[in-house]
Amino acid sequence: MSRTIALTGATGFIGGVLARRLETIGWQIRALVRPASLGARYAGTATQWIEGDLEDLDSLRRLVNNDVYAVVHCAGAVRGASQAQFDGVNVDGVARLVQAAREQHQMPRFLLISSLAAREPHLSPYAASKRQGEDTLAATAGNMNWAVLRPPAVYGPGDKELLPLFRWIGRGIAPILGSRSARFSLLYVEDLAESVVQWLNSETNERRAFELHDGHPDGYAWHDVVDTVARLYDRHVFRIQVPVVILRLLAGLNLGAAQIFGYAPMLTPGKVRELNHSNWVCDNDALTRETGWAPRVSLAEGLQRTLRLGD
Repeated sequence: MSRTIALTGATGFIGGVLARRLETIGWQIRALVRPASLGARYAGTATQWIEGDLEDLDSLRRLVNNDVYAVVHCAGAVRGASQAQFDGVNVDGVARLVQAAREQHQMPRFLLISSLAAREPHLSPYAASKRQGEDTLAATAGNMNWAVLRPPAVYGPGDKELLPLFRWIGRGIAPILGSRSARFSLLYVEDLAESVVQWLNSETNERRAFELHDGHPDGYAWHDVVDTVARLYDRHVFRIQVPVVILRLLAGLNLGAAQIFGYAPMLTPGKVRELNHSNWVCDNDALTRETGWAPRVSLAEGLQRTLRLGD
């Protein structure tokens, strides 16, 4: 059996952690890297870097050829001002990568790292694109063995989305950006990487989307996260509920500015709808049953590692 994994998104937060984990257990990594991200390649590994992007079918063919055991597709667009910007990466990129994989004499297994947002495609252009990417994989994979992982919010050292929020809480100020009654799952990045390892090591042929969480089956409310960080820092935290109307106003202004000045925004009206959705709680049962994977890192331990407390 080949020990080569074709990986996209290896210069990103999740993909980088996954690449290092796979290399430590003997997998050989062949990773796609955009020319603009060449400087973000991690050093000191045996990774083979294939220069190209998801718009370039020839580079995707180079990525997956020569007896690749599996394709793990981590790359994706999380910022954008329009549906087309998200779809160009999260839908069309999946379609091209599936095409390149299916052209191989020995078709590899295909694992798509999607998002829990795909469960609610009506909420935002991002969520719709992730769901359509999953549907594209299912519709075009043919006989190829495939699966989808839908992680919730993923955090850990190097995270650029949640880490600033955790640091503000550690300083004693907790902006609450969603509904107080909302519940959501979380996942430490190394547990997500381990779920990929378990899927690769398993012989499952279950073609479906799997959800993941950190072992806390009922999820969390915002006060649970704030209380956990407060205990780690042993300090009182002042909580500020940011009104939805303010978030919507800021999101609308940000979207308008992005369309004028040409940048990819994170805070958009769609993101506000995601933040205010009442239920982002996951269910691990199907993935555990198929692969034997189980999360190991609790919220308290994960936050301690993420904030590097005790180093």
